[in-house]
Amino acid sequence: MLSLDQQLSLSEFVAVVRNRLPVQLAPVAEQRLQQGRDFVERLLESNAVAYGINTGFGKFAQVRIALSQLRELQRNLLLSHAIGVGQPFPSEVVRGMLLLRAQSLALGYSGVRPVIVARLLDLLNHGVQPVVPSQGSVGASGDLAPLAHMSLPLIGEGEVEYQGQLRPAAEVLSELGLDPLTLEAKEGLALINGTQAMTSLLALLVWDAEMLLKTADVAAALSVEAIKASHQPFHPAVARLRPHPGAAAVAGNLSKLLANSAIEASHADCDKVQDAYSLRAVPQVHGASRDALRHVREVLERELRSVTDNPLVLWDEGRVISAGNFHGQPLALAADYAAIAIAEVANISERRIEQMLNPALSGLPAFLATQGGLHSGLMISQYTAASLVSENKVLAHPASVDSIPTSANQEDHVSMGTHACRKAREVFENVLWVLAIEVASAAQALDFHAPLRPGKGVDAVYTRIRQEIPHLDRDRYLRPELDKLRELIRSGELVSVAEQAVGTLG
Repeated sequence: MLSLDQQLSLSEFVAVVRNRLPVQLAPVAEQRLQQGRDFVERLLESNAVAYGINTGFGKFAQVRIALSQLRELQRNLLLSHAIGVGQPFPSEVVRGMLLLRAQSLALGYSGVRPVIVARLLDLLNHGVQPVVPSQGSVGASGDLAPLAHMSLPLIGEGEVEYQGQLRPAAEVLSELGLDPLTLEAKEGLALINGTQAMTSLLALLVWDAEMLLKTADVAAALSVEAIKASHQPFHPAVARLRPHPGAAAVAGNLSKLLANSAIEASHADCDKVQDAYSLRAVPQVHGASRDALRHVREVLERELRSVTDNPLVLWDEGRVISAGNFHGQPLALAADYAAIAIAEVANISERRIEQMLNPALSGLPAFLATQGGLHSGLMISQYTAASLVSENKVLAHPASVDSIPTSANQEDHVSMGTHACRKAREVFENVLWVLAIEVASAAQALDFHAPLRPGKGVDAVYTRIRQEIPHLDRDRYLRPELDKLRELIRSGELVSVAEQAVGTLG
């Protein structure tokens, strides 16, 4: 059981979102929430004007709302803002949104009652996922449309996914014995003013991308052995003389994976002076992506412990401040950086695929076909990799450099952060395919080196691959095999196998 208080780690986020760890509200957080709510009630009693509490929203900020209409105002806000379009977000993204919104509100500076957070956790713990369209957020004033859709079930509106079925929210709430809530002043606004759609997307991406980058090192090590490349570029002295931490970690990984290689010993006296960049500069390229992702994680971890509401109800200072914590720019820039970093992993991977498939470069049979001509071997796999790499170049164009005014120019600069995070996930999915093609190619190439065995870590991974797919001795339908390899990469299985052989990878 996770108890929401002030901190939420990325590993805790994943445990709740993917492994369905239950969540409860910590007593100290409940106390903070009540103190914040008491301050809002005192503010209403004093008849002071406060944005979003007793005024309209956005361009309507100057419109004072009567006390008798405040509940209607909050309900109207959710209904009017739930106008997203496109395919729904995956369930895990929506679960992340519920958790993150509950976490941000639980910090106590949004002025909502404890019951609001408790109901978000009810949905999460019962496995009730609101249906949230993936398009429609500009990434400032929060993820307004996505969060409005997420919040509709709290008032008995909208649709939810429950036990694998899409059903009306009111029907599922009734089945679970949960009454729809009547929102009080400020509560509707507090539910939708935040960055939780983009944060959920980015959190899942960072978690998955960290495993992806380790797997890219494994794939590169397979390719180094497949092409009989030198191990010298991974010597510790190289990284010591240019001390980027990512490069050092990658070089260390490759050295572990390639240790005790009979293939290396077999070409110790060859006349090749140095290898192509895609083999020789793996630490520098993969390492730069690692360093970029490390920065993205730092931004994300700050966001996991942030209040992203507006206005901020500073009950402990006796004030309400309208500000810009809902603006997604920090996440937008980070997501664009992540997309570029991940795309580069596929760029260099595709070049290693070419090194293996091109007989002029590899010294191996063309396209790694046993009977070239009659059989095409892995020829078209490189086309697919090239296509995906090219697509990633379009997707890596930064979303954060764009802005378009909204709300009659009241909201005149927006982040497009949710778009940036969605694009970054598309890049990630494409990179999975490219790495699957690389490891399939490397396994096929290693077959031609038998009986020589590669380094210990590479050999363990090669053996695992061959448990899933056999040597390509004649043309056959390869897509199902690439699917299997892709899932081994996504799950972290290939990294796990390598670490069982050589120890933990950095």
